[in-house]
Parts: sequence; C-alpha cells; structure tokens
Amino acid sequence: MKKDMTTGKITLPLVVFTIPLVLGNLFQLAYNAVDSIIVGQFVGEGALAAVGTSGPLMNIALLFISGLCMGASILMSAQYGAKDYELLSRQVSTTFLAGCGFSLLFSIVTMILATPLLKLIQVPDEIIGESSVYLRIIFLGLLFTFIYNFLANTLRALGDSKTPLYFLMISAGLNVVGDLVMVVILKQGVMGSAVSTVVCEAFSCLLCAVYIKKKIPLLNLGRKWLVFDKKLLGKTISYGSTSAMQQVCLQVGKTMIQAMVNTQGVSVMAAFTAVNRVDDFVYTPQQNIGHAMTTFIAQNKGAEHRERIRRGFRSGLLIEVVYTTILCGVIFFGAPFIMGLFTESQDVEAVALGIDYLKLISFMYFLPAFTNGIQGFFRGMGDLKVTLYSTSMNMLGRVAAVFLMLVIFSMDFSSLAWANLVGWVVMLLFEVPLLLKQIKLLSKDGKS
Repeated sequence: MKKDMTTGKITLPLVVFTIPLVLGNLFQLAYNAVDSIIVGQFVGEGALAAVGTSGPLMNIALLFISGLCMGASILMSAQYGAKDYELLSRQVSTTFLAGCGFSLLFSIVTMILATPLLKLIQVPDEIIGESSVYLRIIFLGLLFTFIYNFLANTLRALGDSKTPLYFLMISAGLNVVGDLVMVVILKQGVMGSAVSTVVCEAFSCLLCAVYIKKKIPLLNLGRKWLVFDKKLLGKTISYGSTSAMQQVCLQVGKTMIQAMVNTQGVSVMAAFTAVNRVDDFVYTPQQNIGHAMTTFIAQNKGAEHRERIRRGFRSGLLIEVVYTTILCGVIFFGAPFIMGLFTESQDVEAVALGIDYLKLISFMYFLPAFTNGIQGFFRGMGDLKVTLYSTSMNMLGRVAAVFLMLVIFSMDFSSLAWANLVGWVVMLLFEVPLLLKQIKLLSKDGKS
C-alpha cells in the first residue's frame, strides 16, 4: 500500500520502510549467491570463476537499467509528495515506454559483444566459453530486469517497500529450486544456473504487474500507459542517466579490478568471487538504507518540509550504523564458515585467502555506511551530480590502489581490502564538506 512520508513520525516509519528494502536486496543478492554456491560446490572451481568473472560485466548492464529506474523514482517521489498525480501518471508511462525500448536495444548489443568484452578483461581461455554462455543468457533477460526494477521502484516511490519484497522472496525461493534442478539434477552447469535466474526474474515481473493492476488504482493508467511526454523524458534522462552513470562507473571500476585479479590465477579469482559476494551482502543493504532515505527526503522536498529532511537524514545514518555493527561482527567471526559455503573443501588456497580478506575488511565497513547515507541525502535533494562525482573518485582511488599494491608491488590478496579503504576515504573527503554546507542551508530556512 502507498505511504505518505510527509507527515507524522519519522524514525519508526523510516525503519519500517527500510527493512523491506534491506531484506529485498538480500533476496536479490541470493540469486547470485545461490548461483555461486551451487556452481562452486557441484561443478567446481573453474565454473565458480566463470560465474564470478562474468559478474562485473553483467552488473554494468543490470545497474545501468536500475540506475535509470532509480533516477525516475526520485522524480516520482517528489511528484507524489507534492500530490501532482496527473504529472505522476505521465512520468510513469514515459519512463516505462522509454525503458522498454532501451532495454531491448541494450540486450541485443550486449549479447553480441559478450565474448569480446570478456577477452578485454583478460578472462582465461579455459573458462571464457562458460563465461560467454552465462553472460548471453543473463543479457537475454534484461527486459525482465527493467520491468521488475521499474515497477518495484514506482511502488517504493509511493512509499510501498513491502510488496516488492514479497514478490522477490517468492522468486528467490524458486531460484534455489531452479538452480538445484538445472545444475545438480539435469547437470546443465553454468548455463542452467543462468536460465534459472532469468526465469525467476520474469516471474517476479509478472507478480508485480498483476498486483498493480488489482491493488493500485493510481497506477491503473489504461490507455495512458501509451502517453509519451518528450519534456518529461528529458528530465527523466537527466536524472536517470546521472544515476545510471554512477552505477556504471562503480562497475567499470570493479571490472578493471577484476581484470587485474584475473592475472593472478584461478585460486585468486575464485577467492575474489566469493569475497565479492560477501561484500555485496554488506554494501547493497547499506545502499538501500540510503535509497529509503532518498524516498523520504524526495517526498518531503516535494512538500517543502525542510526540517523533516534534516531529521530523516539523522535517522537514516543511525540505521546505517546499527546494521553495519551487526554485520561486521557476523563477518569477522563467521569468515571460515562463509568461505566454506562458496568453495569446495579441497580449494584450500582460495579459502585461506578469503578468510584473511574478510577478517580485515570487516573493520572497514563503517565507511561505506556513511558514504551511502550521504548519497541517499543528495539523491533525495535532486543533486545527483554529487553522487556521480563522489562515486567516480571512489573508484579512481580504488583502481589506482589495486594497481599499485597488487600489480606493481605484488602485495598479497588482502591488499584488495586496503584498496577499498583508499576509495572510501577519498569519497568522504569530497562528500562531507558539501553535506555540511547543505545541512547549514536547510537549518537556516527549515520549516516543519
């Protein structure tokens, strides 16, 4: 159901809105994690490396689409907060039509370029075949990815974070069953894992569409689904492209790091795949706490409630810190068990590398908690350039650090954790002065 965040209490409603976002993204991550666990346990180290090395390229495409949806949802939140429902309906239809066309075109291009891109990031010949198959199947399902992300972000813009979670939980459960059937029983390996993921994404799209049709009158647009507003498209592209560029910049950096890791051998690649999955379980919920802050702040910006913006930001940062504290303890003490999930028992080197990395980086996770909270604030205020620039600086610092530590000075696997730290520090040095300036402006002319 819809939720107007421009009135009433702040902290508890923000927590209630945030929890489904966090859980939803944990279930979303379960798609990739289940792929890695089942492939690693039942196919082997080479297959796990094939799935992992495909990840950055796959995420560039997926996050470009989700970035466009996120940018559009900021506009929708502000329109909903201002109660301009006619403008909101045109925003929804324009975003849907433009996104479907873009997704189909992007899917064709990326399927054609899958193998050349894998060669560009120096994927070893021994696993490039499996990696290409995995990527092409995932790219085939990009339209489903867009439709689900679009519908889920639209519901969240209206304050409903629970319904997309329910559909994602069902889909994630089916993905586990599908992976077991395709990989373990039918012996389809990497290809079976990718097929299972795409089918389950399509099912989550269907569930969202049926629910909106039956339960959300505001989004039952009828023939208005065919309305295409060129003026709105320009603003949507401005917001969406900036958000998408931020997401893509992040993944381009990760792809460059993956390319350097790929020169270190299959065991290092397998360990990197596993720790990246663990990192995602920390970063993505942190990002989505920031997304909850974005929705809250955008709605209140539309309603011109500046004091609620300040209070919402403080509450969001508190949620970030509490979540990160719990996860840090779990990862530090559970590192051996976690690595055992992703690798076969005989992959001793990969397990040892991963344990050392996780124990070290668990102490660093508070930095991205703050960067994600700050980015949520600036997105909600409509200043997406700050988030783009800070993300770019983060990745430039991280890539440079990996190159120096891993390639030039031949440091050990844990240097990848220190490279993360460098990126986050650079990011905060850029963001914090701008944040303090913006908070000061809100304090001067704030009103409840």
